[in-house]
Amino acid sequence: MTDGTDGPAARTAAQRSFRSRWLAGGAVAALATVLGLTLALRSGAAPACAAPRTGAAPPAAGTLHKGKATFYDSKGAGGNCSYPAAPTDRLYVALGPSEYADGAACGGYLDVTGPKGKIRVMVMDQCPECAAGHIDLSREAFARIADPVQGVVDVSYRLVADPPLTGPLTFRIKEGASQWWFAVLVAGHGNPLRSVEVRQGGSGAWRAAHRESYNYWAIESGAGVGPYQIRVTDTQGHRVTATGIRMAPGEVQRSTVRMYGAGSTPSSRSRSAAPTTGPKPSASPTPSASATVRPSASTTTASAEPTPPATGALDGTALAATDPLAASPPACAS
Repeated sequence: MTDGTDGPAARTAAQRSFRSRWLAGGAVAALATVLGLTLALRSGAAPACAAPRTGAAPPAAGTLHKGKATFYDSKGAGGNCSYPAAPTDRLYVALGPSEYADGAACGGYLDVTGPKGKIRVMVMDQCPECAAGHIDLSREAFARIADPVQGVVDVSYRLVADPPLTGPLTFRIKEGASQWWFAVLVAGHGNPLRSVEVRQGGSGAWRAAHRESYNYWAIESGAGVGPYQIRVTDTQGHRVTATGIRMAPGEVQRSTVRMYGAGSTPSSRSRSAAPTTGPKPSASPTPSASATVRPSASTTTASAEPTPPATGALDGTALAATDPLAASPPACAS
């Protein structure tokens, strides 16, 4: 990863080893710090729990932060947040470990102001060597706010509350999942997420999933064979429930539920539509001790076989947004 000189540092399909940082004077900054992550993703088994980061939290919505920005190019990949691909507008940002907060910032949006103006970017990635206040923009986003030849510029930024949504929620069950181990990627939520809960069918107790650092929500003991109801709560207190989510690993399932905004009135109702399929990325990587998680994008498409419709229901509940940004994950299984 560079700041506007040569192409990004060499990477394997599963990880990028280091990010080279070329600043305005052309000096090479320090290499990426050791993350010490071991995910050991086993087919049908839960990944090892990542050690919590003390004091890590996403930027607070509405609070102005001042710092500096550099830039890089993900080459279309979806970054640490495990998205199948980068946003189509190529406007994204990577945050340092303290603000990435083990994935708690994923899917949120920052308004970033630089010497040439303001740009809105989606949090998609982690910059392991970035200290708090240092954000790493996409090449395209940086060019909107500064001259790329500068390499590094002073900026201010703030997390956006309730940004316009691009569509309804999507769900992707991870490869290797089964009735014995469950993991789902939720996208299209606008605000960072606070919690994800799952239950088999349409009744029974809700089971809390915990967020892994690569942004999948996991239940180590599984959630049954499906279909599932998945209840999603964001950091602004919006809560919705999607139903009809199937055990279909690797397939992007589009619900009919939006977290908020147009088409999402606070009333209990159901809508139905056949889920769509999307690009299927490769399995989440197992990073080395000196590399951050960098899922690669794949051009393989999901199965196009006819599927039962997915439906969604809004809970009609406005939750107080005074809780921590992310619920404390349960203890790791021994």
